[in-house]
Amino acid sequence: MSIRERLSGNEAIAYAMKQINPDVMGAFPITPSTEIPQYFSVYVDNGQVDTEFIPVESEHSAMSTCIGAEAAGCRAISATSSCGLCYMTEMLYIAASDRLPITLAVSCRALSGPININNDHSDAMGVRDTGWIMLFAETNQEAYDNYLQAMRIGEAVSLPVMICQDGFITSHAIENIELVEDDKVKAFVGEYKPAHYLLNKDEPMAVGAYATPVYYMEAKRQQAQAMMDAKDVIRKVGAEFGQMTGRSYGLIEKFMMDDAEEAIVIIGSSAGTAKEAVKELRAQGKKVGLIKVRAFRPFPSEDICDALKNVKAFAVMDKDDSFNGHCGPMYAEVASSMFAAGVCGPKGISYIYGLGGRDVRVESIQKVFAELEQIAATGKTGETYRYLEVRE
Repeated sequence: MSIRERLSGNEAIAYAMKQINPDVMGAFPITPSTEIPQYFSVYVDNGQVDTEFIPVESEHSAMSTCIGAEAAGCRAISATSSCGLCYMTEMLYIAASDRLPITLAVSCRALSGPININNDHSDAMGVRDTGWIMLFAETNQEAYDNYLQAMRIGEAVSLPVMICQDGFITSHAIENIELVEDDKVKAFVGEYKPAHYLLNKDEPMAVGAYATPVYYMEAKRQQAQAMMDAKDVIRKVGAEFGQMTGRSYGLIEKFMMDDAEEAIVIIGSSAGTAKEAVKELRAQGKKVGLIKVRAFRPFPSEDICDALKNVKAFAVMDKDDSFNGHCGPMYAEVASSMFAAGVCGPKGISYIYGLGGRDVRVESIQKVFAELEQIAATGKTGETYRYLEVRE
């Protein structure tokens, strides 16, 4: 039987960490992820885990700690947000290129400036090309479930994994949640048995050696292949998790998409609001649907193209702006995926929304669907780069 609880997203992540009992945590506080190492440090102090908890002087050092520990053969974890994730950026590239399956919990928060501590995805999207697997959660339950799956995924392909949830919206809000029993978590996650590690006395090796032009491209090509291979691993681990809990996961979630003529593509907690909008519009006879992206890296190109191929119009909702002058980061991924697959029927538009914690309501999403209905009827997209509910 699962354990019924009421936890915030940060508490749920810390509890998952406790159940896994990793070897090392490198930790430095930053809002709104501070509670994760705070809660976990209590487990360490109480002797409920065997983890070596290392408080450091910066986020850069926190990730450096994880890199050293993982290279030595340990399971290493950390947590951060916003500018802290930016400060880690150099070491994020190192962790990925050294193929170290570190697990990093991110409570997503807007980047300065202007100074802001509320939720959007500018921090996570700012490091989207560092080579990390990136899973996003809609709810506290999904944040917990994603964390339990992360090590299985990362260790299977030797890539680090970022578990992203929305700062304050899920990180601090308390929701009902079903926890998996400790013994089942231990069996599901398993033991970490790296093939190569620094403390193996029978195999002298170096980690992070200088790569000359003769080898650098091949190393990057192997990284790229690992990210491609991660798609099937994510599906496989998500299916196994579903057999254990009844909650299965893939790269995306389709919501009322079977006969949808208009659809939105969205990521994170706003998917819950958008689902309510879809339900209300369905009750009015509107053929609308939703695609929630769970895995942003690797990007689920095939799954999204298949889900959108029969719609007349779609909008991609980005809680970040790439400042490229024509779209948000997720829209660029969706559009390039469809172009490569030859899916050219649906009309697409990019919406930037929710920056710096700007509220998004059911009515907000319904405005987007009203625009899509007009595009579907006329075949004219008009301006494709739009801001939702902004004072121009």
